[in-house]
Amino acid sequence: MRRPTFLEGAGVALAASISGGVLFEALTTVFVSSFVLRLLIALMGLFYLLYLLGRSGEKIGRVTSLATWLVVVVLIWLMELNLAFYLMAHLGLIWLIRSLYFYSSLISALADLGLVLIGTAAAVWATLKTGNLFLGFWSFFLTQALFVVIPNTWKGSAVKNKSAKYEEDRFQHAYRMAETALTKLSIRS
Repeated sequence: MRRPTFLEGAGVALAASISGGVLFEALTTVFVSSFVLRLLIALMGLFYLLYLLGRSGEKIGRVTSLATWLVVVVLIWLMELNLAFYLMAHLGLIWLIRSLYFYSSLISALADLGLVLIGTAAAVWATLKTGNLFLGFWSFFLTQALFVVIPNTWKGSAVKNKSAKYEEDRFQHAYRMAETALTKLSIRS
């Protein structure tokens, strides 16, 4: 499966922002806003987790990742953390899942952690400046769409991959030459 694109991430950001904004407005008419925010954070986390698992090329560990995520979310909910710690715990889960499924180097995972922190800062800033939760969700998820530009591995591994590709090309060339020679020999016989 091919890696997600930025435009796809922007579409996910738009869908998450619209649904989050609409759900917040609808649910705050019935429930207290702090409960609704906690519920939306968990639902958005689940939505984004399912998106990441669906777009990753890995087939192994999806059920385990989802089950672990659900257990941790229930534990976080039961701990009754304040909203900032609750949000950070969910963001940590997103970072962990994305790092496990999309990166094979520590540097890439740390770059992704920086992206999560920048997205969080953008979301908090947008929400505080405008008072609009839709813009907060939009800022966070649009920033997260940039994870596709973080390389899976860094330069040292890329050099190894390039030399392996070169070796494979040499092998393919030799294989084609041998096949051609065998074909010529069989035609002459």
